[in-house]
Amino acid sequence: MAASPSFRSAAAAGVLLAMVVAAVCLPGAAAQLCEDYYDDTCPDAYDIVKQVLMDAHQSDTRIFASLIRLHFHDCFVQGCDGSLLLDTVPGMQSEKESPPNNGSARGFPVVDAVKAALEDACPGVVSCADILAIAAEISVELSGGPSWGVLLGRLDGKTSDFNGSLDLPAPTDNLTVLQQKFSNLSLNDVDLVALSGGHTFGRVQCQFVTDRLYNFSGTNMPDPTLDSSYRAFLSQRCPRNGAPASLNDLDPTTQDAFFASFAQSMINMGNIRPVTDPSQGEVRTNCRRVNGS
Repeated sequence: MAASPSFRSAAAAGVLLAMVVAAVCLPGAAAQLCEDYYDDTCPDAYDIVKQVLMDAHQSDTRIFASLIRLHFHDCFVQGCDGSLLLDTVPGMQSEKESPPNNGSARGFPVVDAVKAALEDACPGVVSCADILAIAAEISVELSGGPSWGVLLGRLDGKTSDFNGSLDLPAPTDNLTVLQQKFSNLSLNDVDLVALSGGHTFGRVQCQFVTDRLYNFSGTNMPDPTLDSSYRAFLSQRCPRNGAPASLNDLDPTTQDAFFASFAQSMINMGNIRPVTDPSQGEVRTNCRRVNGS
């Protein structure tokens, strides 16, 4: 399948070409995603999303990391269906309000701005779930990471799963628990390591690292596996009794080695239970609510 001029193939073409070979999108075919899904119906979709993100970055330097995280937190709860974007309504509590998301998941107004721009250009065409996938790839690329061919064609789900979002991978989960959570979604250990490496694009609140700095597993000592120089770096910025919400780089010097694996794992994650059957999903006109509500 030839890559669309609007939806670029991966920069490292020799490495990533095999990753993005997808089944041809066929009407009515379940769970078939492809790069050229919007070529005829909204050919400028990628460029529209990119422009909104670049504009947003002018006033919010954290937005790229936040949008990557939104895609991750959406896909890990009932699949990549845009469920994280739904607001609470009577009878359905939003995933946004669950502890893993409340106060930390951010970037929703930028998603709204992307959706508004796309609705102006091609009304009722590009799903909110696909917006998250496109925005995540653009965010990685503009942050200095790899690019890849984004597979598209997801519809938006009609429900939010608050309880399911309680089981998102947590900073306190041990390796065995994390492996099981990823395996439940048909993601392997390479995906676990590569997607965890996505945190190098973002920042972390001190409250999520202080246990490892000062009281690892209740020992009243630091985690012995932490690199000593990095532990000293974090300790200066996250003192024992410091502000819990202070932000710090997770990896002050991002490495190149994981980029190819990261791109493949983002494609794998984006293919978690996509909604492609029109009887089960829709293209929301507003990402915060189901059509007609």
